[in-house]
Amino acid sequence: MGQHMLPGNPPIPLILRRSARARRISLRVSSLDGRVTLTLPARVAEDEALAFAAEKEAWLRRNLSRHAAPEVIDLGTRLPVEGVPRLICMGSTRRVRLDGDRLEVPDHRVGTRLAAWVRELARDRLTEACDRHARALGRPYSRLTLRDTRSRWGSCTADGALMFSWRLVMAPPRILDYVAAHEVAHLEEMNHSSAFWDVVTRLYGDHRPARRWLKTEGTVLHRYRFDS
Repeated sequence: MGQHMLPGNPPIPLILRRSARARRISLRVSSLDGRVTLTLPARVAEDEALAFAAEKEAWLRRNLSRHAAPEVIDLGTRLPVEGVPRLICMGSTRRVRLDGDRLEVPDHRVGTRLAAWVRELARDRLTEACDRHARALGRPYSRLTLRDTRSRWGSCTADGALMFSWRLVMAPPRILDYVAAHEVAHLEEMNHSSAFWDVVTRLYGDHRPARRWLKTEGTVLHRYRFDS
């Protein structure tokens, strides 16, 4: 249905969505990027829905204030790599180089260079983890792909194809390893039954701390933008 602006300082963009299943007007603030969706039942007029949003302005602004501003990757900023913030600075070599807590880039195409480097590192780490867990399970996977997904950290298809968010390499290694074990476990149990969690435990160990981390800290990884 398009986008509307809720007046104020600053104005709040609203994404209007009509749903045949909705029974009442509702507002949702995305935990990933702070986008506000205003959902309307089939027969509710837009003006009525916008009036509802205006009544909830104070609630909306409180929720939006909890979302950290995006962090554009550039010289002088810090990017977490395997859970450790690394200072981005100009280097003297032709390639991106990790040197302790410094992340050196060869030229001013900082975002482009680091986006490619992070994806390559993520592929290396996830391939190693998935190979290890697949060997332990005795079930091979068919392929591994990386995407910048927001709704899930990984997935496994019925034909054994694994997909992961490359942003996992920004998290502590134990988190990446848990997600790899989780998806590999689906090669044996394509569900989230108790049998599935038994497989995850067998591959990874106690998965509860990693699951809590993803729930409470995982959205922070989506703050980082590689625009340059």
